[in-house]
Amino acid sequence: MSLHKITLDNREVICQSGETVLDALLREHIDIPHACREGACQSCMIRSLDGPPPVAAQKGLKDVLRHQDHFLACLCYPQQAMRISLTPPADFFTEASVIGKELLNAETLLLTLQCREALDYYAGQFVNLRRADGLTRSYSIANNRIHTHKLTFHIRRLSGGRFSEWAHRELNIGDTLSVSDPQGLCYYLPNQPEQNMLLIGTGSGLAPLAGIIGEALHHGHSGDIHLFHGSREVDGLYWINEMRQLARQYPNFHYTPCVSKGDAPEGFASGRANDVALSTLPSLKGWRVYLCGHPDMVNQSKRQAYLHGASLQDMYADAFHVASATLD
Repeated sequence: MSLHKITLDNREVICQSGETVLDALLREHIDIPHACREGACQSCMIRSLDGPPPVAAQKGLKDVLRHQDHFLACLCYPQQAMRISLTPPADFFTEASVIGKELLNAETLLLTLQCREALDYYAGQFVNLRRADGLTRSYSIANNRIHTHKLTFHIRRLSGGRFSEWAHRELNIGDTLSVSDPQGLCYYLPNQPEQNMLLIGTGSGLAPLAGIIGEALHHGHSGDIHLFHGSREVDGLYWINEMRQLARQYPNFHYTPCVSKGDAPEGFASGRANDVALSTLPSLKGWRVYLCGHPDMVNQSKRQAYLHGASLQDMYADAFHVASATLD
C-alpha cells in the first residue's frame, strides 16, 4: 500500500492508496471548501509548497495558477509527501526607498521605489504599499522583471483618498515605504510566444499592462499585441508618445489611445476602449486577453471578449476598487 504524508500548517495527515488529498483532509475533519468533487467547480483549489503537484491535479486551471503550483484537492492522488496551504502565506514586507516622483498627467503619479531585498515578481502583479502609520493600499507593478530591486507604480490621485493624496503631496524622495510580496494572477508568462494578445485598460490601468507588454517584448513575443488605453478625455491619458514609439520599434505591437467623451482628436479613437477594441478585433478565438481598470469596464469587456470567441481560461483581469474614493 502506498501512503503519503500531507502536511497542512503544522498538522499531518496520511493519504492512503487510492485516496485524494480532499478525501484525506475531510476524513480528518479538516474544513476545506469543496462541492462537485470532480474538478469542475474548482472550490477545493489549494497550493503545493514543495514544488509542482501531480499534473492531473491541475486539470482545467489557468496557466498562471499551474505556474504557482495550485492544484485541485479532489483530483490529487499524491505521488510523494506534500506540504500544502489553504491560504496564501502571510505577507512578507521589505523596506523600500522613494527614488523617483514625476507626474504622468495632472492626476497620475509615477512613483519609483528601490527595494532593499530583490522581489520575485511577474509583470502585471500588484503589491501592498504600507506607510509608517500602517495605512496600506494595493498598486500594480508597472515595470517588467529586469529590475528586481526597482518597482514603479502609477498612483492616481482620488479626491479624499488618504494614501493617494498623501503620495502626491507629501511623500518625498528618500522617504521609505514597506512593500509586500507580489500578488495576483494577471501577468505574462512566456509559454505561448505566438499567441495574439489583447490588452484593454482605462486610466492608471495602463500600469500593469505596460509591465506585461514590456515583459512580452523582452521575451521576443511573436504574436500580435494590441493595446487599447482609454479615458474620457485626452488629458486623462499618458505615455502616448512612448507607446507610439514602442509601436514603431516593434511591428507586432499596436497601440490605440481612446477618448470616450466628445470628438477624438486626430490620431485617437473615439469611444470606450473596450468598444473600440472589440470593433477593431471581431474574432478573439485563441487570443489571450488582459483587462485592467474600472470594474464595470472589466466585467463588460469579459462578456464582450467571450462573445467574440475568447476562452475564459485566456482572460486575466485586474479590476480597480473605486466604489468610494475615501477608501483609497
